[in-house]
Amino acid sequence: MPGVLTGFTVIAAVIGVGYLLGRLGVLGREATVVLSRVAFFVATPALLFGTVARADLRTVVSSALVVTVVATTVVAAVFVLVARLVWRRPAAETTIGALASSYVNAANIGIPVAVYVLGDASFIAPVLMFQLVVMAPIAFAVLDTATRGRRSLAGAVAQPLANPITVACVLGLAVNLTGWFPPEPVLRPVELVAAMAVPAALLAYGLSLHDAPRPGSGDTRRDVWLAVALKAVVQPTVAYLVARFALGLPDPVVLACTVTAALPTAQNVFVHAVRYDRGVVLARDAVLLSTVAAVPVLIGVAVLGS
Repeated sequence: MPGVLTGFTVIAAVIGVGYLLGRLGVLGREATVVLSRVAFFVATPALLFGTVARADLRTVVSSALVVTVVATTVVAAVFVLVARLVWRRPAAETTIGALASSYVNAANIGIPVAVYVLGDASFIAPVLMFQLVVMAPIAFAVLDTATRGRRSLAGAVAQPLANPITVACVLGLAVNLTGWFPPEPVLRPVELVAAMAVPAALLAYGLSLHDAPRPGSGDTRRDVWLAVALKAVVQPTVAYLVARFALGLPDPVVLACTVTAALPTAQNVFVHAVRYDRGVVLARDAVLLSTVAAVPVLIGVAVLGS
C-alpha cells in the first residue's frame, strides 16, 4: 500500500501549498489562470514530447490497451449521453465532464502506484499513451470547435496544429518512430521546462480551492457526482469485467487493468477547463472528490487482487 499512500501524500502536499498561496494572496487574483496557461501552453507540451518520444510502443500495444480503450470509452459515452441528451449540457461542458469521468491521473499517482502496488511501471504505459495520443486530441478538437464556433473544412483539419499539446504528442511520436533524438543541448531546456508541468498544475488547482464553495454543490452537482461515480466505481468495474471475462487475461494483468482504471481524475482536466473557460467548477470538484474516493477503492482493489 505504500505506493497508493505516497502518491496521494505528495499530491496533497503540493495542492496544499497552492491553497496556502491563495489564502495569503501572494500570487494575485489571476494566479490560477496564469499557472494553468503556463502548464497548458509550455510545460505540459514539453513533458508530453519527452514521454511519447521515449515510450516503449511494444509495451503500449498490448491486451491492457484494449481494456483501457473499452473502459474509458464506456464511461465517457455514459456521461455524454446523460449530460448531452438528458440534461442538455453544452458541448464544451459535456466534454470536460467526459474527461473528468475517464481521464485518469496516470503520472502523478499512476506511476508510484504501478511501481509499489503492481511492481512494474510499464503497466501504466498503455493508459498514458492512449490518453495523450487519442483522448486529448479528440477532446481538444471538440473544445476548440465548441468555443470558437463553426469552421471551414480546412480550418477544422488545421485546428489540431494550433494546439500545443497535440503538436507535442505528434512530434514525440515522430521521434519515437524514427529513432532520432535531438542533440542534448536541445533536449535539456525541454526537460527543464517539462519538470514544471506537474507542480504548476497542482499549484493552480490548490489556488482554485481558495474561497471555493463546498465540492459537489451548486448548479453542477449532478454532473460532478455522475463524473465521480463513473470514475471511481464504473470505470474500474468495466475494466475488471473486460480483462477477466471478455479477454481472460492472467491475474496480474487483470489487477493492473483494474488498478489503473481506478485512478482518480487527472489534474490536467482542470487545467484544460481553465484554458477553455468551460466546466471549471465541474473539473475542480471532480478532481477533488474522485481523488478522495480513489483512496479506499485502490486499497480495496489491491487487497482483493493480492
